[in-house]
This record gives sequence, C-alpha cells and structure tokens, in this order.
Amino acid sequence: MTTHLSSWQKDLASAFTNPEDLLQYLKINSKQFSSPARHDFSMRVPLSYAACMQKSDLDDPLLKQVLPIANELVNPDEFQNDPVGDLSALTENCIIHKYQGRVLIIITGGCAINCRFCFRRNFPYAEVQLNSQKEITALEYIRKNKSINEVILSGGDPLLISDHKLKDFIQKLSDITHLKRIRIHTRLPIVLPARITPELIDIFKSSSVPIVIVTHCNHANELSKQVMAACQALNQKNITLLNQSVLLKGVNDHAQILQSLSEQLFSAGILPYYLHLLDKAKGTAHFEVSENDAVKIHQSLQHILPGYLVPKLVKEQPGKAAKTLII
Repeated sequence: MTTHLSSWQKDLASAFTNPEDLLQYLKINSKQFSSPARHDFSMRVPLSYAACMQKSDLDDPLLKQVLPIANELVNPDEFQNDPVGDLSALTENCIIHKYQGRVLIIITGGCAINCRFCFRRNFPYAEVQLNSQKEITALEYIRKNKSINEVILSGGDPLLISDHKLKDFIQKLSDITHLKRIRIHTRLPIVLPARITPELIDIFKSSSVPIVIVTHCNHANELSKQVMAACQALNQKNITLLNQSVLLKGVNDHAQILQSLSEQLFSAGILPYYLHLLDKAKGTAHFEVSENDAVKIHQSLQHILPGYLVPKLVKEQPGKAAKTLII
C-alpha cells in the first residue's frame, strides 16, 4: 500500500539531521565546528527554518538554537533531567496535573525541530506519551475532575499527529461539558509553517470548545513571510494566538531584540504572552541568563514598548501552584 505524504510531512522528512549538512547549506566551514553533543540529543532542523538563518554566520541566533555544541556537555549540579517537576506531577500516565483548573497531556514525543534549550530533552516520552489505552484513562480522569476547565496539549509537538487523530481527540475533549478551553502549545507554525493547512484550521474552527494556540518563537528572524502568512491565516479565523519565548544567552538577551520580536509577533496576529527564564535542563546551562540580568532587560523592554506588547517575565519552579511571576 502506498502512503501519500502531505506537503508538510515531506518537508519534515527532509529536515537536516546532520550538523555538517546544515553547515554546508549555510556555507560555513564545518572544520570550525565540533559537535560531540549530537550523540546525547539528536539534531533536527526543517529547511524552512534553516532558510531563515544568515549564511556564513556561525553566530546566527537561529543557528545557535539548534546546533549541537560541546558546551552542552558541561552540566552544573542544578541542571537536571526533569527541571520543572513534570514527572512528579504525573497522574494518569500521560496527564501532568500541576495547576488548579488545568491539565497537560503529552500527545507525542516527536518535534519538527530539536531545540538545544528544550526542557524536555531528557524526558521519557516512550513511557508517557499518549496511546489508545492512555487516551481512555486520560479522558476519564478529566471527566471525573470537574474542576478542570482547560486542557493543554503538549509534547513534543501536538501538531505532528495526523489531522484525523487530532480532530478525533479534540472532539472527544469537546464532549466533556465542564471544559472551557483547549490550549495547544506548538512550535510548528514557526518552524514548519506548511503544517498550517486549511484542513487544520477547519479542525480548530469546528471545535465546540475554543482553541487557543500558543506558539514558541524566540527571535524576529524566525518570522518569515511563510510563517507570517500561516499565523495570519489562523488569526483571520478568530483563533486566539499567544506566544511564549525563552530568554536565551547569545540569542535574544537584549531589549532591542525582544522589542523587534514583539512588534513582529503582533504584525502576525500573535500577542506576546510569556518570556521564560531558562528551565534548568541538563545540557542547557550555556543558554542561561541570570535573573538579575533578565529583570534589567525586561525593565528596558517596558520603556520601549506599549504594555500590551510586553510579555510577562516568568520562571517555573517545581512544586509551585503556578508559574512564578518575576515582573
């Protein structure tokens, strides 16, 4: 039986998985580079994302987010495999229940892009991600807990599953009468905009429960014409779009960079939502910006942007009942 791949699936299948191939595409001499960390956490970069990078620039802020480097092997003691306490908050297999009124479901362990700063880069997806049996128990857990009014679909990236599976699961969630919202956290509109098809948008629009899309964008250079068009298509169908960024050393740790990001996001119909301090996952220490420096950057951002374009500066701490608002 022949399997016909959609355009976005073909794009995903052709992603860069070898650092040398990516560097060659960017016209960077791979001899300048060593990547022992690729064996700990594999590389995956869609061509549509690589096309947004500056050629011949090893310091490109998008390249820094995805290229494995030796610094990932330097791990201070406070950098752990489960930095935000997801595993201790697991209830019914694939459900993470940390916060009042909200639960998070790990739909899949797969991502279209492997971000080097990922806080779940060491997560045991094979044991936790949704399957047919876990779906039954997850839905039953939500039905019985009438205090739950919002379900967050996460991963991995929930938009990597097929339209059929996504539509079916959204429908099952929509049938739970006490749910008020379904929130989808995804990087695909940014790194693989071909995924935002008319068929996918129809799935969101047909839901009887409002869908909120939270994109993950860290730098204005990620917002290509294709990305802008994909996000505007969602926005034009009155689908709420929010963005959360991670404050990353050498990538976006300047107020002017974040100002440009917020302005571009708003042009795409996306409202800046959160600016996260780095979650201290093993392998990510070289991205860390201190809290003091983060506060100074955020204060500068407040001076140059209207309030509605200033994301909340937050951090996540294991065991806390909500994200910690810094400023």
